[in-house]
Order: sequence, then structure tokens, then C-alpha cells
Amino acid sequence: MKTLKYSRQRESIKACLMNRCDHPTADAIYTTIREEFPNISLGTVYRNLNLLVELGEAQKLTCGDGKDHFDGDTSPHYHFVCRCCGAVTDLHLAPMEDVTKKAQADFPGHIDSHTTYFYGSCPNCLTSGMH
Repeated sequence: MKTLKYSRQRESIKACLMNRCDHPTADAIYTTIREEFPNISLGTVYRNLNLLVELGEAQKLTCGDGKDHFDGDTSPHYHFVCRCCGAVTDLHLAPMEDVTKKAQADFPGHIDSHTTYFYGSCPNCLTSGMH
């Protein structure tokens, strides 16, 4: 395996992602990172986020809104996506291993995990009447 050279920018991007729970897009991370690295390009942020995903240090979420969201929590967990405001949040629900087992029973290959998104209206949109 190729040794990865240390990068202050990548470490800063990773720290930014780990300190957030809003599952930001690359654009949102770029806006935050520019405070520390004013000359950083959006392309550099994208490349480093994708590298963190490739290294297993972050997750890329494709929630159906046309944007990739990123999550610093790589443990198995579920996400809720608000159809009104687009917020992506963690659902505190234990991974449903029985779903994987049921799918495996009907599939001749090997299933080792699954991804599930839940959609609806978040509490803020419900109280503001946006739903």
C-alpha cells in the first residue's frame, strides 16, 4: 500500500468533518476550511474528502438531493433526510442485522452490510409549517 504524505489541509478537513453532526456538503466544508486556508480550492476539498472516504475515515452519503454529503462517523448507523429543508441527521437506531440476514436468504452472493435512508419532515419544518 502506498504511504500517504501528511497534509495539514487534509487533517483540517478531517477535523472539521469530525466536529460536525450536520452531514455537510463539500461546499459547506470548503466555506469553513477557507477561514484557516484562504487559498484552498474547492477541488482540493473534494479530492481530500473523497480520499478520506476511500481510506475509510469518512462516509459519502447520496441522499437523493443531487449533492454528496459527508459524515465523519463511519460506524454502521442510519440517516434521516428532511424532504423540506434537506437536513441530513443521524437516527439513533441500532443497526438492523435481521434485514441483512433476510436479504442474504434470497441472494446467492454475499451481503455484508446495507444502507438505509429515512425520509420525511424534520421537527423544525413541522413546527414552522413547511411540511
